[in-house]
Amino acid sequence: MSFASELESVLPPDLPERDRLIHLGARHLERIDEANRHFNLTRIVTPRDAAIKHVLDSVLPWRFFAGAAAILDAGTGAGFPGIPLAIVLPGQQFTLVESIGKKARFVAEATEALELTNTTVVNARAEEYLREAPPILITGRAVAPLPKACDLFGPAIRAGSRALLYKGRDIDTEIEAATPEARKHKLKLSVLARYELPESSGLRTLVQMSSHVP
Repeated sequence: MSFASELESVLPPDLPERDRLIHLGARHLERIDEANRHFNLTRIVTPRDAAIKHVLDSVLPWRFFAGAAAILDAGTGAGFPGIPLAIVLPGQQFTLVESIGKKARFVAEATEALELTNTTVVNARAEEYLREAPPILITGRAVAPLPKACDLFGPAIRAGSRALLYKGRDIDTEIEAATPEARKHKLKLSVLARYELPESSGLRTLVQMSSHVP
């Protein structure tokens, strides 16, 4: 089946901009498939796996992002979750940050080809970019283990930002391991959502990292 057909079969019917995501999401995945012939952009390449583990996983918790005016995707890689979220939330501004130059160039070319006017791509380390950025909602998929994420994003969160991080099944263990760093940076860690991807593709959790100081 094609990328578009797989997206049609897995995306929930109440997803905003669903038809647009099927069309643009398929084009994004096609570009990834082409790029993978030249360099290792992602290991998930079959249409079914890509539709579920990249696009569906990115947009299932979209409601938690809907109220933010500006969102930063730290370590966007091939453009996840930033590009799918930018498609379903066209009224919000997204900054897609990637430290690896060839990946940042790919994402910049992809967002231009998809005409995503609500996205900006930055080739930088997210924690360095955040030093100069105004308070913003930070997100990322597998950007760093929570103890490291506390160090990376703690200064920005204390300055008024907040983070919603995509995590996996072992989140309780990860939160426990991160507790000392969270205390050091005066951060609060909480699980906002848990969702199971179809076809035994894994349990996902959305973790909020916020300031512990009122």
